[in-house]
Amino acid sequence: MTVASTVVEAARRFGDRPALVASAGWSLSYAQLDALSDDVAAVLAADHGIGEGDLVALVLPSSPDYVVAYAAIAKLGAIAAGVNPRATAHERDGVLAAAEPALVVAADVLVADRAVAHPHVVVSMAAEPDEVLAGLRRGDAPPAPVLTDPDAPDRLVTVVFTSGTTGLPKGAMFANAELAAVTRADLGPRAGDWGGGGPMLSGTECAHVGLMTKLPTYLRTGATVFVLDRWRAADVLRLVHEHRMAVVGGVAPQVALLLRRPELDEYDLSCVQAIVMGGSASSPALVREARERFGAPYSIRYSSTESGGIGLGTAFDADDDEAFHSVGRPRGDTEVTVRDGDGRPVPEGEVGELWLRSSTMFRGYWRNPEATAEAVVDGWLRTGDLARIGADGLVRLAGRAKEMYIRGGYNVYPVEVEGVLATHPAVADVVVVPRPDAVMGEIGVAVVVPAHPGAPPTLADLRAHAAERLAPYKLPEALRIVDEIPLTGMHKQDRRALAVHEARSSEP
Repeated sequence: MTVASTVVEAARRFGDRPALVASAGWSLSYAQLDALSDDVAAVLAADHGIGEGDLVALVLPSSPDYVVAYAAIAKLGAIAAGVNPRATAHERDGVLAAAEPALVVAADVLVADRAVAHPHVVVSMAAEPDEVLAGLRRGDAPPAPVLTDPDAPDRLVTVVFTSGTTGLPKGAMFANAELAAVTRADLGPRAGDWGGGGPMLSGTECAHVGLMTKLPTYLRTGATVFVLDRWRAADVLRLVHEHRMAVVGGVAPQVALLLRRPELDEYDLSCVQAIVMGGSASSPALVREARERFGAPYSIRYSSTESGGIGLGTAFDADDDEAFHSVGRPRGDTEVTVRDGDGRPVPEGEVGELWLRSSTMFRGYWRNPEATAEAVVDGWLRTGDLARIGADGLVRLAGRAKEMYIRGGYNVYPVEVEGVLATHPAVADVVVVPRPDAVMGEIGVAVVVPAHPGAPPTLADLRAHAAERLAPYKLPEALRIVDEIPLTGMHKQDRRALAVHEARSSEP
């Protein structure tokens, strides 16, 4: 079972149990999720002509409304593609241009008066259950067509958009088969069971691979999922304490922010049985402090959008070497290998590019066969990360083959940021490199050659200039003024030397 049939079966089994809780505190039961998604599916089909194979883009904040829309789209055999609500209007336009959706469902709070260059419907976000996607529900709509094979393995369910190496949007395609594999990998021996879940937080935006591929897992367990429109450390601690949540999950910078909250020790967090963090690097100091202060084991997870959110992980009972200095071993049926630049396996313990393959992997990029051919070779996903695999089977990362860095769980591609900063009149040349950061994992540093040495731009100038074209997490958070950008022997910008300088400058 995947999204469509799981929603139906979960409603039968769990009925009035709360399935989704909004940031404002109101909730939808499993029965309401099923009924509301039926109503929305009916209107999408009757009024907007949405049917099997059509792609519907969701420009919605993270909320129960989003999940209802996703379920409705799946019930029609259509394809859901989320657009990150934190993206700027310019970035959203890029995703929509790449998606070429049959319909855009957009929140009024996100699109406002801005024109949407695709067929679209604008909805208001709900303040209570009866208002969920009210603009896409009407009592006299004929029932939606019934799918004869909702769980057909090759039926596409979602396209999860990420950025390519140049910052151009790419959509990773997932069908029923991949989502079912994600459930098997997440639940292991319990994959065939129903129930067993409890209150949990959705730690990332709904448009992220974390929800788009794992919603069937959450529904199968009967979990009550708290969907946050904005992640705030203070709110998370309160919710974990009040609802006795057993797992704290998300991306590593989030746990760093939790640890810095002054009220952390005032809460009873004895309910926490595990901390599961991915998205970006977890430093040994972070893992150690989190384990001590929460009194729970910490698992580092390594994955990507293309891998379906499944990849490698450290064991909950890992020794210090595994817990602090590796990303663990493959999960589920994931296989890993390390290859050289020609795609040949390297000897044990040597550094090369990490490749992986599994049944949870994407089927390729939406309408982008060239990018697919570059990313997938003979069924193996090229991660772009450098790593080595020891005799113990542990995978240890050694850097990135490309310049991309991860700020707070979000990928940032320097070329994209540089292209915007370079249009500032006070900038003659610019390179963006990462600097290690205790909270965000990495932040961007703009290394700038000023157009006029006596009047260099300030960091505030650059951020303001780029704010309309780049999401906040992409904006530089530090500035270094230089006379010239260092070059390699091949007369290319020496990004490595600049990154090494920033790494050293961050050391205590």
